[in-house]
Amino acid sequence: MKALLIYPEIPETFWSFKYAMKIINKKASSPPLGLLTLASLMPNNWDLKLIDLNVNKMTDELLEWADIVLISSMIVQKEATIELINKCSNYDVFIVVGGPLFTEEYLSLDNINCYVLNEAEITFPLFLEDLRKGELKKIYRTTNFSDMTKSPCPMWELVNFDYYDSIGIQFSRGCPHDCEFCSVTSLFGHKPRIKTADQILQELDKIYSLGWKGSIFFVDDNFIGNMKYVKSFLLPKIIKWRAHKKGISFHTQLSMNIADDEEAVNLMVEAGFTKVFVGIETPEESSLAECNKYSNQHRNLIKDINFCQKKGLEIQGGFIVGFDHDPVSIFKKQIEFIQESAIITAMVGILQALPGTALYNRLQKEGRLQEASSGDNVDGSTNIIPVMGLNNLQEGYKMIMKKIYSPSFFYQRIKRFLRIYRKPEANVTITFKRILIFLRSVFYIGILGKERVYYWDLIFWTLVHRPKLFTLAITYTVYGQHFRKVCEKYSLI
Repeated sequence: MKALLIYPEIPETFWSFKYAMKIINKKASSPPLGLLTLASLMPNNWDLKLIDLNVNKMTDELLEWADIVLISSMIVQKEATIELINKCSNYDVFIVVGGPLFTEEYLSLDNINCYVLNEAEITFPLFLEDLRKGELKKIYRTTNFSDMTKSPCPMWELVNFDYYDSIGIQFSRGCPHDCEFCSVTSLFGHKPRIKTADQILQELDKIYSLGWKGSIFFVDDNFIGNMKYVKSFLLPKIIKWRAHKKGISFHTQLSMNIADDEEAVNLMVEAGFTKVFVGIETPEESSLAECNKYSNQHRNLIKDINFCQKKGLEIQGGFIVGFDHDPVSIFKKQIEFIQESAIITAMVGILQALPGTALYNRLQKEGRLQEASSGDNVDGSTNIIPVMGLNNLQEGYKMIMKKIYSPSFFYQRIKRFLRIYRKPEANVTITFKRILIFLRSVFYIGILGKERVYYWDLIFWTLVHRPKLFTLAITYTVYGQHFRKVCEKYSLI
C-alpha cells in the first residue's frame, strides 16, 4: 500500500509565523506531529510519504503514485482542507480524514471515503483491521482515551528538519481544569494521561540522532497537568539528558499555577525551558469566574508573571474579550495589563464557541450561536451573539490590537521584559546562521520596516543595557513584524 500523508496549508495567523519565517530562513514553525504519530501506527510494509503543504507543493505525480491519502487538519485549516479533498477526489485514491476539524465539527463531504476520529491509537488500528478484511465502515470513532504509555514514537524520518523552526513532541493529553470555552477536555478528558519519562528520552534521543539541534515544543495543552510526575521524574531526567546536548531548548503550554511552585519553575529553567504559553484570558475577576478559569482567580497575575520572567521563563499569554461579564472598560484594562506584565507575545482573541465545549452547549440553549467558528484566534470574528453588542466588541478588540502591536507599545514591552528577565548564564555562540538572521532583520525591519526607528533604538538600548540578551531582542523584533502584518491583514491596525 502506498500511503500519502498530507497536512493542509495553515493560513496567515498569529501562530503561523509566516512573516517571520522569511527572516529566519525557514518554511514553517513545526512539522505535523499527529500525522507523524499516525505513520508509526501503519503496517511496516506500507510505503509512506509525508507532504506538509506549508513547506511542499502538491504534484499530480504524488497523487498518481498514492493508493490512499490520509489528511489531518485543524478548524483553522478548513478552507485549505476542502480544496485539498476536492483535488484528491480527481484521482484514484482512497481518502481518509481525521483531526480536530472533523472530530469537533464533523465536516461532511461526499468525496471522503472514511473518517478516523478521536485518538488514532484506538481508532486507526480498527480501520486497518477492517481494511485488511475488506469490511470498511464510513466512520471510526471512540469515547475511550488511549494509554499514552503505548503511544508510538513519531516517524520523524519522514521530515526534512531544515524546513522547520522547531520540532514538536507530546508528553501528555488532557487537563485537570474545566474552562468553559476550552475544547481540550472534550477531546482528551480531565485526567492527564502521560508518557513515561523514559519514553520521552527515547523520543528526544531519536530527534537528536537525526540531526536536530534546536528548539523542541512540548505540545501538551497543560504540561504540568500531572505536576508530581513532571517534578519528580520527567524534569530531572531531561536535565540529565540535556547536559551534553548542544543547542537544545524547550517550550510548552501550561497553567498559571506554575508560579505557585518555585521548585517547578527552577527545574523547568534548568531543563532548558525558555518560554511557556499561559491562558491568562482576562484581568476581569467576574469574567474569570464566568468561564470557570479558577486557576487564575484571586491571584496577582502580574506578580506571578513577573516572578516567572525573573527566573528566566518567558510567559507568552492568551487573552480573550467578549465574555458576558466583560464591562465596557475591559479593552483598556487588557491593554494596561499586557503592557504592565511585559508579555511580548500576547495573543488576544474574541471569544468563540467551539463544538463540544460547555460554552457551545450553553449558548446553543440560549439561542446565541451564529455561523461556525473560524478557528482563527485573531481574525476579529466570533460565532457568538455578545452581551455588549457585536459592533462594540469588535471595535474594542480592534483598539486593543492597534495599541499593543503599534511599534511604540510593542517595543516598550520588549524593553520592559528585558529589564525584568534574568536568563540563566550561558554562552551564546556566534554562528553564521545567527549573523544571517540579524542581517535579514536589519534589511526587512531596520531598513524596510515601518518600525525601523524603534528597531534601531532597541538595538542600541540592548547593547548598552542588556548586551547578553541581544539575540533575544532581535528575535522579538522578528515576532513583532509578523504580528503587525497579521493585524494589518485583518484590518486591525
